[in-house]
Amino acid sequence: MKKLAIMALACTLMASCSKSEAPVLFPKEDFQTTVDGKDVSLYTLKNGDITMQVTNFGARVVALWTPDRDGKFDDIVLGYNNIDSYVNNKGERFLGAVVGPYANRIANGTYTIGNEVYNFPQNNNGQTLHGGLKGLDMVVWDVQEVTDDKIVLHYLRPDGQDGMPGNLDIIMTYALTPENEFKVDYVATTDKATHVNISHHSFFNLKGEGNGTIEDLEMVINASATTPVNEVLIPSGEIADVTGTPFDFREPKAIGADLYVENEQLTNGVGYDHNWILDRKSDSDMELAATVWEPVTGRFMEVWSDQPALQFYGGNFFDGTTCGKYGKTLNFRESIVLETQKYPDTPHHAHFPSTLLNPGEKYTHSCIYKFGVK
Repeated sequence: MKKLAIMALACTLMASCSKSEAPVLFPKEDFQTTVDGKDVSLYTLKNGDITMQVTNFGARVVALWTPDRDGKFDDIVLGYNNIDSYVNNKGERFLGAVVGPYANRIANGTYTIGNEVYNFPQNNNGQTLHGGLKGLDMVVWDVQEVTDDKIVLHYLRPDGQDGMPGNLDIIMTYALTPENEFKVDYVATTDKATHVNISHHSFFNLKGEGNGTIEDLEMVINASATTPVNEVLIPSGEIADVTGTPFDFREPKAIGADLYVENEQLTNGVGYDHNWILDRKSDSDMELAATVWEPVTGRFMEVWSDQPALQFYGGNFFDGTTCGKYGKTLNFRESIVLETQKYPDTPHHAHFPSTLLNPGEKYTHSCIYKFGVK
């Protein structure tokens, strides 16, 4: 308790509240450095009612301002206000980042392709999470193009980095549209068979960073099934119907409505940290995956994707020991992550949609976060 009190006091001495008549930009100078011999900076994009700042270290969304129903702006993603806090991280590692080459978990940090066994850092309870120790979130991306509303980033992940096979060549585009959409597009190729499942990992709070619980946010997830997990969050391989369970979000429901019922899956995840299988009408079209609405500010967010699944994580592992950008602690269940992707641990489950990428093939993935008020 004493440690938390000291941290809270320290945070109050930092930057002030994020709410304002217009976005207040973070200075570029606070994000300029060199990592692994490559230049890092901060880039500002704007279109419609959205302003976003991005660093090419981990392709991280540092800030994203949208208006509430009264036209007041809040920064609705969690992050840090300087590059050192990302590079030499002592709190939540994945704030605002791209995650991969394999988003989510790989059981026991290993998989086999053909006769070759590959082993990776076990960075999460004996499992490999989000690409290991040097995932896509911990490298400097090359900036290929920047305009007022778009940034194109490139990274060539070398064969064998953290044990993963293949020279994986990735181009990723962040774009803002006049319709208040934040679009993420990935294209990747490889020269050796490898598993690829890239995703975006912004932590959203539609009230604004540090402005309270997400349990009263109303959510819809267009999914009739999940992939249940064990106590270290690895799928059993079962496909479970959500009917009659806390995982049924097919109709609008507060995130906290069923969060405290007795349920083994909620115990395993310390709340929601699970993969939903989306009720898709096609294999590759952009379709609505989820909607989140915050009743006080009126903000809503739609998530659109061409992927078969959505990982919903409810900020269950924050403990208030880390400060965000605006002098507030990042607390338990005060943010949500909605990661469009394929299923977790797919290399160990032949009946899951394949994540294997072979030479001559192309990995593609598109996701849209669309914002508005009602």
